[in-house]
Amino acid sequence: MNDLVDIEVLRQRVGIKWARAGADVLPGWIADMDFPVPDPVREVLRRAADGDLGYPAWDDRPDRNPLQEAFANRMRDRYDFTLDPDDVYVFTELIQVLQIVLQLMTRPGDAVAVHTPAYPPFLRTLEVMGRRLVPIPMIAGGDGWRFDVDRMAEDIVRNDCRALILVNPNNPTGHMFDRDELSAIAEIACRHDLFVISDEIHSELAHERRRHIPIASLGPEIAGRTVTLNSASKAFNLAGLRCCVAHVGDRRVRAALGAQPPLIYGQVSALSVLATCTAWQEGAAWLAETRRTLTSNRDLVAKSLPPDIRFHRPEAGYLAWLDCRALELDQDPAAFFLEHAKVRLLPGPDFGPGGTGFTRLNFATFPPILDDMLERLHNAVRHRNH
Repeated sequence: MNDLVDIEVLRQRVGIKWARAGADVLPGWIADMDFPVPDPVREVLRRAADGDLGYPAWDDRPDRNPLQEAFANRMRDRYDFTLDPDDVYVFTELIQVLQIVLQLMTRPGDAVAVHTPAYPPFLRTLEVMGRRLVPIPMIAGGDGWRFDVDRMAEDIVRNDCRALILVNPNNPTGHMFDRDELSAIAEIACRHDLFVISDEIHSELAHERRRHIPIASLGPEIAGRTVTLNSASKAFNLAGLRCCVAHVGDRRVRAALGAQPPLIYGQVSALSVLATCTAWQEGAAWLAETRRTLTSNRDLVAKSLPPDIRFHRPEAGYLAWLDCRALELDQDPAAFFLEHAKVRLLPGPDFGPGGTGFTRLNFATFPPILDDMLERLHNAVRHRNH
């Protein structure tokens, strides 16, 4: 990615990341990248805007959206996971699918297991829908993040869990669950008749030679109780286009969806389908370059953080989960850094159990801006200590 960037141009953007940053504040909060979208995506959107914005060719057959085949091909080519395109559904938002599946498959009072700390909108969804959160604590070790499989199984049984929300790669820790971990999770889900909602939206942003494993690819039994969620929005910076796919391997969920009125959940726009298909089919070079930049940025964060902030390098994605407990601040770290460093981060407590004393930093920006951000964090800690 080009290191030459005019920060004032970024401040004029209409997207939420910069528009709500505040004067003189550097935004490292919401999970958008600052990089321009791939050229093929811009070109296909420009051609569409200059030409035909009428009803798309698949409008009379929403069950044959081009994204179904495109996603099935991508899963086969990248992860050796063969799935039926007819089992792929297209929605506008990942959080929308999560809420739809919970609404159809659970009732108020049902328990749902989630690795914590967890993505705040998921926690808010459970709260608003009256589902009981069963935390599966992520544990920081010497070489990264893990969780206790035995405790997970015990808590699921004790709370009579109905479902598991799996976020892989994990947000906010950036942990990629390996085959052993996923196999243990799958065994627990099958043994206790859990259905699994697997959010894999950060999967294409693995660092170095790490390889994502979709949990549904482990075998027909776990695939048959899993809804896998994905999108081009994180890997290709297309969140504002509102497009998400769900592979619904669970026939119970397919039956429940099939019983709904055909347009009750709305439809994605033709532009979002064009952009997503183009990103997946023509964006490989852009994605490879972006991943190299993110890995370099991740390593810069690890090297340049204030010494009292602990940090495990994420194995995927562009989110740094910063342990600020050693600073012994009298306020949430995100509030401290906003006030004293003019850097906007996400508050750790918003991520539920395990979030107190932490904050989340988005490092998907141009290196000079990241340098400035990290220097501001350093200065804020230094001035506080003196």
